[in-house]
Amino acid sequence: MKEALVEKYFRKGHLPHLWCPGCGNGTVLGAIVTAIDNLKLDKNDVALISGIGCSSRSSGYVDFNTANTVHGRALPIATGLKMARPDMNVVVASGDGDCSAIGGNHLIHAARRNIDLTLVVFNNSIYGMTGGQYSPLTPPGFKATTAPYLTIEPMFDILELARAAGATFTARATSYHVPLLTSLIEKGIAHKGFSIIEAVTGCPTNFGRQNKIAAPALMMAWQRDHGVMKAKWDKMTPEEREGKFPIGLLSERNDVTEYTKAYDEIIKRAQGAEA
Repeated sequence: MKEALVEKYFRKGHLPHLWCPGCGNGTVLGAIVTAIDNLKLDKNDVALISGIGCSSRSSGYVDFNTANTVHGRALPIATGLKMARPDMNVVVASGDGDCSAIGGNHLIHAARRNIDLTLVVFNNSIYGMTGGQYSPLTPPGFKATTAPYLTIEPMFDILELARAAGATFTARATSYHVPLLTSLIEKGIAHKGFSIIEAVTGCPTNFGRQNKIAAPALMMAWQRDHGVMKAKWDKMTPEEREGKFPIGLLSERNDVTEYTKAYDEIIKRAQGAEA
């Protein structure tokens, strides 16, 4: 089955990939491809847009309509594509630094507009490609090249940020919980509005080595032990939640007009005014 997906959706001659051994990015990309296959979408009707970073190299491997864009700007470029081709299924692959730091403002406004994009955030808690600097999603108390004496800043809850800004679908899974991650991406693509799925994944090379958890198996075990299904999370006390995070579908609403549909009304009004 996996070989068939590679043959069907990956560009010839682009494998093996360049990600480090034990990196979870390939697992997340595999979940995206499997979700698209489960939805039986024509790959000519799918676009995968990425920014800059380790995760953003994913757009180069798949045989969809793709663009590897500039740092932090994947969402506005994907927005332009969706406005021009609202029939396209547009998926955005972005890292924790790419979309929450330099691209944070674009995230807020894509969510506010409720445009029909599916953003998959590859969250490995570090700038993996540029030397291991900490990102807005690095938890406090960890080492990075820009925090040799441990991080002290509180981290964003990127899903709460997006939901507060207007995202109508928020979800989280990990590169350990692969069937769940695949299912959530599938639901996010099918949702008509702005969808964001946080994929908690591991970076053994930069985050792991600096924090003495470089073994990929240890990073996977951490994801297994700290990700809690939403139904259980809702019944836990604040003390029981300490250090853990909810996974699953966290919020969904269908009572907000999707942006390209709302823009159609602008076009109609403009055409009527000209007539």
